[in-house]
Amino acid sequence: MSIGLDDVIAAETVLSHVDGEAGRLIIRGHDLEELAGRVPFEDVAAMLWDGLVPGAAADPHARFGEARERAFRYLSPLARNLSGLTPVEGMRLLLSALPDADENPAYLAVGAAAVAAAMAIRGAKGLPPVAPDAAAGHAADLLRMIKGAPVDESRARGLDTYLVTVIDHGLNASTFAARVVASTDAGLLSSVVAGLCALKGPLHGGAPGPVLDMFDAIGTIDHAEGWLDAAIVRGERLMGFGHRIYRVRDPRADVLKAAAATLKGESNRIAFAEAVEQTALTVLQRRKPGRRLDTNVEFYTAILLDSLGVPREGFTPLFAAGRTAGWVAHAIEQEKAGRIIRPLSHYVGPWPAQAA
Repeated sequence: MSIGLDDVIAAETVLSHVDGEAGRLIIRGHDLEELAGRVPFEDVAAMLWDGLVPGAAADPHARFGEARERAFRYLSPLARNLSGLTPVEGMRLLLSALPDADENPAYLAVGAAAVAAAMAIRGAKGLPPVAPDAAAGHAADLLRMIKGAPVDESRARGLDTYLVTVIDHGLNASTFAARVVASTDAGLLSSVVAGLCALKGPLHGGAPGPVLDMFDAIGTIDHAEGWLDAAIVRGERLMGFGHRIYRVRDPRADVLKAAAATLKGESNRIAFAEAVEQTALTVLQRRKPGRRLDTNVEFYTAILLDSLGVPREGFTPLFAAGRTAGWVAHAIEQEKAGRIIRPLSHYVGPWPAQAA
């Protein structure tokens, strides 16, 4: 019996494969490094949806732009309800308002995830929503809707790389939640909301923010080794290091590190993060010999999104904005399987005679 369903195969998929031993992530037959930073998010989503969403390859740039505009019409009247909510709570509220009966629910889901993420991040600060620009690239428009002003190409490319990097990652907790809901024929939008609710938990989608908290606590690179060493002695986890699946370096970390490097030298902490990373790896090797605890996606997610001006409480909504395309693909794949997901449980409570 596997309490966490480790090593239990619950689905067959053509979408992605995570090879933890080799440090490899394959998306629809392509290594992540072939796609992230090289192919726009819209085109990667279309590739992921091939054979699942009709006409997915037909001008995805325009179709995602139209979907953002359509989503804004649904969601903008709800902006006044975001006060007092965290960005991820606000995003949950907004996505829950979408109709499952939409004629193009796959596109609406991804368009709405971008609009809702931006709207919820701004709403948490008491700022009004910014309407989308259908002619802009998906990542550029998402960052513009967050910041309220156009962004330069390098920043748009950085966010695009991030969205591609997190678009899909095997049968993780949020993707499995989306597939369970999809197996009941509840609809794509309901499946996406289920994925977001699972991502909201700190054990799945909430770790990048604490990486910045760690940077704040370290303060300067001169203090890094002593702080990191003391944290390990106290039994604390170093945020941004180690992964449940990857036994070697998380390939997503290298992709995001390269994206962040293009922004280095501005008013950000990228150089500081690189120095902390090297110090942490040295301390981990000394304190935990025999264990491979390498840099994971959370470390450079934090530094990249921070350098793009995204507040740390907005990191999980941005993760969801990228992962929604994957949730949609998995939900449709599960619907086509035509069978409800219904695992067994092992009863360990008392039997009636014992309870009498």
